[in-house]
Amino acid sequence: MKVKGIVATAALGAALVCGVSLLGVRAALAAPAPALSRDVALKLQAAQNDIKKNDFAAGIAKLDQVAGMADARKSPYAMHVLDQLYVFAYEKTNNYPKLAPKLEALMSDAYATPAQTKQFTVALAQIYYQLHNYPKAAQYGTEALQRGYASNAAQMATLVGQAYYLQGNWKQTISFERGLIDAAVKAGQKPSKQALQLVQSSCMKLHDNTCLLNALEQLVVYYPQPQYWQYLLFQTFKSIKSDANLLEAYRLAFAVGVMQQPHEFTDYAELAIEAGSPGEAEQVLTSALGHNVFTDPHAKAKAQRILSDAQSRAAKDQQTLGHTAELAAQQPTGDSDIRVGLAYYGYQKYPQAIHEFTLGIAKGGLKNEAEAHLLLGIAQLKSGNKAAALDAFNAVKGDPTLQRLAALWSLKARSGA
Repeated sequence: MKVKGIVATAALGAALVCGVSLLGVRAALAAPAPALSRDVALKLQAAQNDIKKNDFAAGIAKLDQVAGMADARKSPYAMHVLDQLYVFAYEKTNNYPKLAPKLEALMSDAYATPAQTKQFTVALAQIYYQLHNYPKAAQYGTEALQRGYASNAAQMATLVGQAYYLQGNWKQTISFERGLIDAAVKAGQKPSKQALQLVQSSCMKLHDNTCLLNALEQLVVYYPQPQYWQYLLFQTFKSIKSDANLLEAYRLAFAVGVMQQPHEFTDYAELAIEAGSPGEAEQVLTSALGHNVFTDPHAKAKAQRILSDAQSRAAKDQQTLGHTAELAAQQPTGDSDIRVGLAYYGYQKYPQAIHEFTLGIAKGGLKNEAEAHLLLGIAQLKSGNKAAALDAFNAVKGDPTLQRLAALWSLKARSGA
């Protein structure tokens, strides 16, 4: 990060007693400029002449001589002029390690103007970041943001967040970046991906799983990529204890595109057939075979057998599904309606599925009401009704795994992925 133009206009214009402005520019001062001793002024003028000719080594050597003079050290104004010339020379020679403390000295003397303070604060944040002095970079960057000094606030915020992270201050990184994220969300804006990733990485460094899950949840809402979904679902799969819940987990994994292993597709298809959704099994295996998921001949043959079975069941099922729905409607409780709704869902007939799920839930007496609400929400989402889907997901209660899956489906609904 090369810092340019720190003192190009204002910082090098102090007038000498001889009436000549250093480098031909007269600077604004925050306090009246007292006279300099003739000896100090002449030596500063000689250093200026060298610097003007781009002979920075000679100019800096003369400045070092002035710095050793008792008359100069006794005069705050002489030190101000001396530091201005040092800053100009160090900037031109990219000597940032020596430039930074001179800028700090200029900012703290009696002659720094508000404009210079603003300019130097921003420059110091950038310089210290380049020097890998991340605590100082964060200090000046935060000050620049808080006081409105940074013309590009987003860029400065990135610098500060990275400075906290690179110095290993994970907690402060999270606190700072969450402030930016919350402000963006409150303003109806999309948080930056970098801010969310810094939080995610910091949570991992702290081994804080709750923090990490929260970060990943925000990432899948605003930047729904498979790697973020993969970790969230990995955590969910570890808690599954029943085939019914495993089917629901596979259903979400397939929807967000994180299923990779051949056995996952065949397991999903078999569970869907057992649950009464052969159309869903057909859809899953057709997709997997079309994407050449099965490279092993035995695995591919197994998938083709399951697909053939699913297709046969689906053909028979669809011939009688309307009559089955009529019979289910006559039942006093809703489990039959839910099964019919699941069949319709597998054939991607979402309006009919929504009708059956809604009817079954309204009747009550369900063996697994939480799953019924989850299925209703998925069908609503597939039909494009996000608001209704979120209502259904919020109604999933009782089973911790299904509640977690409902929360993840809600994230998918909010992401629009």
